[in-house]
Amino acid sequence: MYREIKNMEADDSDFWAMLDSLVENSEIVIDRPKGTAHPRYPDFIYHVDYGYLKNTSSMDGGEIDVWVGSGERRADAIVCTIDGMKRDSEIKILIGCTEEEKRIVYQTHNESQYMKGILIKR
Repeated sequence: MYREIKNMEADDSDFWAMLDSLVENSEIVIDRPKGTAHPRYPDFIYHVDYGYLKNTSSMDGGEIDVWVGSGERRADAIVCTIDGMKRDSEIKILIGCTEEEKRIVYQTHNESQYMKGILIKR
């Protein structure tokens, strides 16, 4: 199961407010809908909608990745990932994900020996 990380010393409300603003003011593009296969790894099926925030930038040079669940369109968690094959790290924003969808996203980023992630809930 995933671990919830919460720094009780810091007030993180400004972080979440800025993330909310970024999500609210960005177009969400779902380029890998739930139920579809990964373009390079056909055995990998997306169990939650996956996409990006248009006109943003991330550490990998692409746009900021998002997992979009079935709930209210609000940032409710992030996943910080390390990819040993690509030798990079990123964050992915979870938007409107139920607890079950958060569990699925967490498992997705931890099922391979080459990628690991932590889930940070709002």
